[in-house]
Amino acid sequence: MFYPELVKNIAATDKVLEIGPGASPHPRSDVFLELKLDSEEEYRKQFGQDKKLETDKEIVFYDGTKFPFADKQFDYVICSHVLEHVPDVEGFLSEIFRVSKKGYLEYPLITYEYLFNYDVHFNFLKWDGKKLFYKKKDTTHLNEFRPVQAFFLETLQKDYDTYFKKIPQFFIEGFEWNSPFDISKTDNLECFIVKDKTLPPLKIELANEYSFGELIKAMVKKITR
Repeated sequence: MFYPELVKNIAATDKVLEIGPGASPHPRSDVFLELKLDSEEEYRKQFGQDKKLETDKEIVFYDGTKFPFADKQFDYVICSHVLEHVPDVEGFLSEIFRVSKKGYLEYPLITYEYLFNYDVHFNFLKWDGKKLFYKKKDTTHLNEFRPVQAFFLETLQKDYDTYFKKIPQFFIEGFEWNSPFDISKTDNLECFIVKDKTLPPLKIELANEYSFGELIKAMVKKITR
């Protein structure tokens, strides 16, 4: 989860479900819902890691369709970096709305997919404040850029991710919801672009007392190291 600070509306008495927690669940979660997978290889593909969840809390497995819970069994549901994996976005969200009163969603944006294009991610997603838009990745020409994306994916896997960490708001989105919201499938890529944020300039962090010569040396050192 990139934005734990956005998870604000969990009351002390709320029962919290977390879907697909990975190895680092939210500390407030009470129950975990995991997809039943066929093999260790499939687990690594889905979660991008070998490390498994270690917890004394209840873990419930399901087949990817109906959640094995009663209506409104939970007060809050956390679903971070799962929605991009599901084949049926609307069906999945209807199950979330059925079992919980409110919650938090987080997922990668189209910019993330354009660079890295994980095979196990099926959907472009974007929240406009009232409605969640989605589009299937395989309805675009994104896969034609696989050779380029392979390079960027390798940079991410080898921790060349400074730019990504500096401006996560252009690559990852998260929001809380307090009631069921509209979901809309669209072919309009404009719906998935971040438009409400300004890209900040990249500033080189240097001491104010540098002379001009020292400034140039420091800049060269910073660029070439």
